[in-house]
Amino acid sequence: MKELIVASRNKGKVGEIKELLAGLVFKVTSLEDYPHVPEIIEDGKTYRANALKKARETALATGKMAMSDDSGIEVKALGNAPGIYSARFAGEGASEKARNQKLFKMLKNVPMSKRQARYRCVIALVDAKGKELGVVEGTCSGYVTTKEQGQNGFGFDPLFLLKRYNKTFGQLPASLKAKISHRARALKKFRLLLSKVTAGNS
Repeated sequence: MKELIVASRNKGKVGEIKELLAGLVFKVTSLEDYPHVPEIIEDGKTYRANALKKARETALATGKMAMSDDSGIEVKALGNAPGIYSARFAGEGASEKARNQKLFKMLKNVPMSKRQARYRCVIALVDAKGKELGVVEGTCSGYVTTKEQGQNGFGFDPLFLLKRYNKTFGQLPASLKAKISHRARALKKFRLLLSKVTAGNS
């Protein structure tokens, strides 16, 4: 069975990706399985640049096909910040709780009607030699709440509200999130990309 490495050590993200890629003719692993691969510095100016860099460096270090997801939350009232800096905008190594609290603080006097946001996810696929095979994207629009709600998901999920359901990603069941999230939408396109690549190489 061919192997596909998810270029991440984020357990929440890797778990979600593995679930959404279930049924593929690939053994899906992650950087958790390759401790010798050094930490990859995300210094790109776009999601695409970061996703490609992480996937490429992982492929070159392991000799295996790799994919990487770069994602973030874009808040309209903050000029689409924190965006690509979502994981680091509260400082390197900051906890999810610290990031969420910082975002609340930045939006302290912003009314609910002006707290529009969207999650964005860009996924890059490279072959074992680091050659780009394709890049796909998915988004999901919502609002930033004024307090954390729900225990599900990870990252900004407890404060990302979908008005259609009047629930945050932290409150929605994983089965529903797996259909409507930014990552689910990007991975739907990614599965098509992977099947085209696999068909082309068979």
